[in-house]
Amino acid sequence: MKSVNNYPKALRIICCCLALFLSSAAEAQMKEQSTMAKGIHFTDGQWKDISTKAKKSGKYIFVDAYTSWCGPCKLLKSKTFMEDGAAAYFNDHFINYTIDMEKGEGIELAEQWEVTAYPTLLFFSPDGKLLMRQVGFVNGDRLVAFGKQAKTKK
Repeated sequence: MKSVNNYPKALRIICCCLALFLSSAAEAQMKEQSTMAKGIHFTDGQWKDISTKAKKSGKYIFVDAYTSWCGPCKLLKSKTFMEDGAAAYFNDHFINYTIDMEKGEGIELAEQWEVTAYPTLLFFSPDGKLLMRQVGFVNGDRLVAFGKQAKTKK
């Protein structure tokens, strides 16, 4: 009889543990999704697709030209591009594009755009004209200032 009385209690304990596990797993997934949604949203693809999209939309283009080994590039991605003010401004006003300048199309674009130091932040008009460049790490406020300055150029 004792084992029969313990069965419902054991079942309740198992259910509680399962509920706690599922709850924490759901919380972790929500946290991961909110982190993914945070920051500047960068568009994937080839440069020709990015420039075509800019021409159609009339938006300026912001390019993060980086390399995989560059420390300041990693800092930009983890800090500056995640700042709420910079993200809000760039997500509203630019098509944002990030590209490794030592891989694939990046090699040719680095030569074409004369990118020799990293990170290099490039600003293009909607018709693809290079307007400005900034080399090195900047904080979010400075990045927004550069973006606003680029949008005044033709």
